[in-house]
Amino acid sequence: MSGVPAADPGFWRGRRVFLTGHTGFKGSWLSLWLQSLGAELTGYSRDVPTEPSLYELARVGEGMHAQTRADVRDYDRLAAALSAARPEVVIHMAAQALVRHSFADPRETYGTNVMGTVNLLEAVRAAGEVRVVVNVTADKCYENREWEWGYREDEPMGGFDPYSSSKGCAELVTSAYRRSFFADPAGAALASARAGNVIGGGDWGAERLLPDLMRAALAGERLSVRNPDAIRPWQHVINPLAGYLALARALWEDPGHAGGWNFGPSDEDARSVRWVVERVCERWPATLEWEHDAGPHAHEARHLKLDSSRARQRLRWRPLVSLEQAIDATIEWYGQLDAQADMRAVTLAQIDALVGAAAPS
Repeated sequence: MSGVPAADPGFWRGRRVFLTGHTGFKGSWLSLWLQSLGAELTGYSRDVPTEPSLYELARVGEGMHAQTRADVRDYDRLAAALSAARPEVVIHMAAQALVRHSFADPRETYGTNVMGTVNLLEAVRAAGEVRVVVNVTADKCYENREWEWGYREDEPMGGFDPYSSSKGCAELVTSAYRRSFFADPAGAALASARAGNVIGGGDWGAERLLPDLMRAALAGERLSVRNPDAIRPWQHVINPLAGYLALARALWEDPGHAGGWNFGPSDEDARSVRWVVERVCERWPATLEWEHDAGPHAHEARHLKLDSSRARQRLRWRPLVSLEQAIDATIEWYGQLDAQADMRAVTLAQIDALVGAAAPS
């Protein structure tokens, strides 16, 4: 798509970046991208969340400047690691990220997503050298009204389930800290980024649609699908990551960009679970079958779309990858894994290809 600004190596080369949650799916993609841009990247994460994982398959640790394995609920460890890194930019992605797990362990969910955010912002305050903070929350932070149109950044925070509620709480925490402690234009500029339902190679998260599909495909098994008619704003992981990088640079140049930002796909890419499953089944090179799992299941929102017009207008951000391209790239990634390819090289090549295809002509 012409007119989309790609991440600028001139800005990121040598930039000291502190990234929490760097071993997760999105964190691993962002780590590889920042490494390719030449950033001096320090990671902070409790553990590698899945087995297998993109972090290990793509050898993400090879390109890290430093890493700390600790929990964001441990303020002392977090503050010490951030202070030692002396970051200019902080991107906070560490989270308990699963809706269904939040029903099983709400204390962990609130502790990680809410107090983890408090700890991170307190560590930034203590460090005193940070210029930019981007707190990544989720599209589920909004009070869901089951609207068929997109939620805007000024909609009320909320959430039916503990996960969604915790992300709404994290947004409220971020807003309070921005007003109370980060209002000085000469200090750190603080913003939050909201996106969800990302897909891409290397996701092995439990009870997530594309990982479940790919596990079934690689094992030659039939997949049971919950809520096939639920609408989700699907997008390739590169799309919101490009938004986070664009937002961080915008904050560096103008603290007036502090606030909440949506990074969702084009309206035509808000599709049903059924639509995505059928497209993947059509394109996987072997037979892949699915069936509806009627439940009962824990509550999940039926409609969830974001209005990203603010990011489009003020940051000149656009989704780099269409949903059709995202599905193709995801299938290609798992096909390469099945062929025992070098997955670090495959993932870096996909970053180059997807970002390069969207670069201005």
